Amino acid sequence: MKKVLIGMSGGVDSTVSTLLLKEQGYNVEGVYMKLHSKPGYHEIHQARAQKAADFAGVKLHILDLQEKFNEKVFTPFIQTYQEGKTPNPCALCNRNIKFGSMVEFADSIGADFIATGHYIRHDGQYLMMADDDTKDQSYFLFYINPSLVPRLLFPLGEKHKVDIKEYAASIEGLESFASQGESSEICFVETTYVDVLKNHVPVDNEGDVLDLEGNVVGKHKGYMHYTIGKRKGFTVNGAHDPHFVVEIRPATNEIVVGKKEALECHRVVLENINMFDDRVDFIDVAPLIRDWYDMGREARKAAGLKGRKYFMGEGKLNREAMCQALVDGMEGAFANWKPRKKYTLIEL
Repeated sequence: MKKVLIGMSGGVDSTVSTLLLKEQGYNVEGVYMKLHSKPGYHEIHQARAQKAADFAGVKLHILDLQEKFNEKVFTPFIQTYQEGKTPNPCALCNRNIKFGSMVEFADSIGADFIATGHYIRHDGQYLMMADDDTKDQSYFLFYINPSLVPRLLFPLGEKHKVDIKEYAASIEGLESFASQGESSEICFVETTYVDVLKNHVPVDNEGDVLDLEGNVVGKHKGYMHYTIGKRKGFTVNGAHDPHFVVEIRPATNEIVVGKKEALECHRVVLENINMFDDRVDFIDVAPLIRDWYDMGREARKAAGLKGRKYFMGEGKLNREAMCQALVDGMEGAFANWKPRKKYTLIEL
């Protein structure tokens, strides 16, 4: 019987995934990972994970990874904002913790497979979008080690969230799991990222707002309050049209603003490319570039074209189209939409 180690958070998705793996005949063990040190968080969620493990009849391991999480995820999160960039802590966590330390622990107990409650599919090489488009999480795993893919099990990849909740609600003893609220995208952020930063670095530091010609046209609250594309929280004297952040200058605590067309971008420079195959030319590929911070609707727009040709060489991507509000530090994935695959990281 093949052994599976599944990450258990105490939520409905990992709980149902555990039950499904048991039904499929696997020898299942669970692991709850302590990551951040938010007061009261682990007392609640570890108890839920233990309740789920007891119900499923599986052993639950507890891993205290707070020190590594702080080193690999939280500290870079703070430092990236200090550099005037926008971090993606979830990508770092998935690579270094959930599909890093968890995999190391799986090897130590002789597990053949690693499982989570993510809504993702894969074909043994590529990560693929889940059947439930509204809950698809394949994008968040674009930075994991590609060699791990054959060992990964995602029991919910072909399921829909509504069915998972109904399934849990129908089982005596799991009703409370079905009614739990959704977890936040960034586990250590309760309100906004700015509130987190304020506990570690000085954030409120008034500075100048510049126009595209370098003229001082207003004031802002401190550069770490802003990301590219944001249009609120600063003044532009005499402006009649909306203005957006187009550049952040941390060294001088200045932000540069312009009208919407100033956000247009035709060329990006890529770093830390994480390929799931060995291709260097991209045909019928669209870039999926996303961010998930308080950047406003405009900043979350990403242009993606189907059936166009993209050339990558020397770490640069020249495209036949325009994007808006690309953010320094933003991460994304190239997606082949027909088979619904995603296979490489781009970091801007």
